[in-house]
Amino acid sequence: MKLLIWIVSTMAGLAAAAWLFDGISVEGADWQHKLVPLLGAAVLLGLVTSLVEPVVKFFSFPVIILTIGLFVLVINALMLLLTSWLADQLDVGFHAEGFWTALFGSLVITLVASLTRAFLPDEDRS
Repeated sequence: MKLLIWIVSTMAGLAAAAWLFDGISVEGADWQHKLVPLLGAAVLLGLVTSLVEPVVKFFSFPVIILTIGLFVLVINALMLLLTSWLADQLDVGFHAEGFWTALFGSLVITLVASLTRAFLPDEDRS
């Protein structure tokens, strides 16, 4: 159930970022046709954040400490760009263009996904 909640909240965050920023796009004519690309992008983002991000954070730990944690924002933007590149290679239908768009997009994705998870039911909080 946690995985499903995580995927749905990440899909909501990706949809919000695509709606807010011109540099982030999801293929599809209307919202029903965008669900499959959003699902694919959410799964790819999950794989990238669970497999690649910990390694990057480990090796950039001194820089993270030096910048008082702000470098994590850069890492999140790079993970979104990596997800976009993988989505392009796999023809998923998701694209993020440019570092600054990815930086602000990753902020929106994190905020919306966190808010969505706060309102979705969870057995652990019961």
